[in-house]
Amino acid sequence: MPRLTLLSLQVLVAVAALAFWQFFATVPILGHTLLPPFFFSKPTDVGWQIVDWFVTGVIWKHLAITLWESILAFAIGSFFGVAIGFWFARKPLVAAVFDPYVKMANALPRVVLAPIFALWLGLGIWSKVALGVTLVFFIVFFNVYQGVKEVSTTVRDNARMIGMNEAQLMRHVYWPSALSWMFSSLHTSVGFAVVGAVVGEYLGSAAGLGYLIQQAEGVFDVAGVFAGMFVLSAFVILIDIFVSLVERRLLVWRPNAAEVRG
Repeated sequence: MPRLTLLSLQVLVAVAALAFWQFFATVPILGHTLLPPFFFSKPTDVGWQIVDWFVTGVIWKHLAITLWESILAFAIGSFFGVAIGFWFARKPLVAAVFDPYVKMANALPRVVLAPIFALWLGLGIWSKVALGVTLVFFIVFFNVYQGVKEVSTTVRDNARMIGMNEAQLMRHVYWPSALSWMFSSLHTSVGFAVVGAVVGEYLGSAAGLGYLIQQAEGVFDVAGVFAGMFVLSAFVILIDIFVSLVERRLLVWRPNAAEVRG
């Protein structure tokens, strides 16, 4: 499907959803609206709230703080996820010893950890970064670990036959195999990095998108809550587009689906 057609269909879905929302929030059916504005607001009110935030400049400070927290959580979580994922995949004994502890740590509810991080690290950015790291790390770790484990034994044995040492195997065999898995996890972890930052802000902060949403919710400003969520969604999409650009640059060697079918 042509890219422009796909983009048009995606925009059409969004427009249709907003149109239905506006209709059911404003047009009475059998004497009452199906989506009462007090509880659901209206797309027009949400849109004006977003415009007001950007025109008055209120949003910029909060957006910058959430962006910085998300970038740090994404970078730190991804780095350790990749490094430890490679280490465990290349050292089966280490993986076997730490396997139950990794699974136990991954099972911990992150919302429970947020107050603990706030107690340890304070209400500044680092408690939010720590929460985001716990979300990002495990997604990247498990994908990289599986990616390295999925390396074809035939390719690996042939590489050893032609004299590749461990460093060369890592560069030419294991790393390319793990890249596809890694970027698949990065697309997911982008959203989780932002979620970690926003949840941390929501539970205790003086700035950030989570703080804006929490403040709006506290005064029953439903338009403000939805406006914060829409800004947050657009924010995640922009970061994901950046990850996609990096992915295409690093995986330029990988054939696309059309080439494979051809």
